[in-house]
Amino acid sequence: MESHIAIKRLSALAQDSRLAVFRLLVQAGRQGVPAGEIARSLDITPNTLSAQLTILTNAGLVTSRRVGRSIIYTADYDGMGELLAYLMEDCCQGRPEVCAPLAAIASRAACCGQSQPS
Repeated sequence: MESHIAIKRLSALAQDSRLAVFRLLVQAGRQGVPAGEIARSLDITPNTLSAQLTILTNAGLVTSRRVGRSIIYTADYDGMGELLAYLMEDCCQGRPEVCAPLAAIASRAACCGQSQPS
């Protein structure tokens, strides 16, 4: 990933409501969330939400699809993964204990929608 793409993605997340939208979409999984439900859940006006979703989409962090009359938004997991990989690609410099906690977080089964054993 080129640094200007990482900057664009980080900038898109560097605002309260956009970060809240992105986190909601990540939690929702691949089925996504209709725009109206996002607006209601986060108490964001539709025109503000539209602008926020446009910024997240242009940054490569959100995708959308039309289902009937609704537009369903989904986190772009590939875009998110590319950003995380970029941020961690030079991690450790030969000291794996530095990145081990981050690797453990990234590999959690819950992250992929699988249930973790109790």
